[in-house]
Amino acid sequence: MFELNNIRMHRDGRDILTIDQLSIRSDGLTVILGHNGSGKSTLVNLLSGQLAPDQGTIALNHQPLARLSAKALAREIAFLPQKLPDVAGLTVRELVRLGRFPWRGTLGRWQKQDNDIITEAMRQTGTLPFADSLADQLSGGERQRAWIAMLLAQQSPVLILDEPTSALDISHQYQLMSLLAELNAKTDCGILVILHDLNLALRYASHIVALKQGQVIFNGASEHMLSESKLSELYGADIKLIDHPAPVSSSQSNKVAVVC
Repeated sequence: MFELNNIRMHRDGRDILTIDQLSIRSDGLTVILGHNGSGKSTLVNLLSGQLAPDQGTIALNHQPLARLSAKALAREIAFLPQKLPDVAGLTVRELVRLGRFPWRGTLGRWQKQDNDIITEAMRQTGTLPFADSLADQLSGGERQRAWIAMLLAQQSPVLILDEPTSALDISHQYQLMSLLAELNAKTDCGILVILHDLNLALRYASHIVALKQGQVIFNGASEHMLSESKLSELYGADIKLIDHPAPVSSSQSNKVAVVC
């Protein structure tokens, strides 16, 4: 469980994020929703320890993030930013191997267990077939799966991803979210992800945090966000929910949101 108290983030003469109190489960698949500039990226940067709040405290399972070293933080939270780092010259296996750094360091002694973890992370993400390919020459969908394999190799109990579907086509967006939902269901990883696509969120999220103008206007189980009035208020548009034209999993919403 993430716990945030009295959070203030101030930029350019205004508060860009204001949270009096917020608890976020760290064991489900939580989607953070909101319009552009609502504070989504600021929130995930705070949760992942990439930013410190101007005011207030953040804790994960009662551990203040501010007290954790960089290595200790990486053992608790694996973070994938929206703008991916340059990995020119690295194969997929070498990229995934970077996930073991918090446990072995630069001069640490590598063990057979590390290689087993790396191979399993690639197996879980379907990246083993191109393990020896250069990561920067993969398709967008393959590259995102390789990065998620790196996060899994890190063996952190929480994965946080900032808009991982933004550069993908529709097919790969759904493939990626299906992968994250499967990983959440079959492993002990809790997942927090920023999405812009409302229908992706409604279909895959177990929990939703919705932000508007830097404030939390909803935090709870995703089924409680299946409200035309709540969605319309969030996005400032007339949103209607209709039945999905094709059967979906019993664990997924059968509703589709459309803007009228």
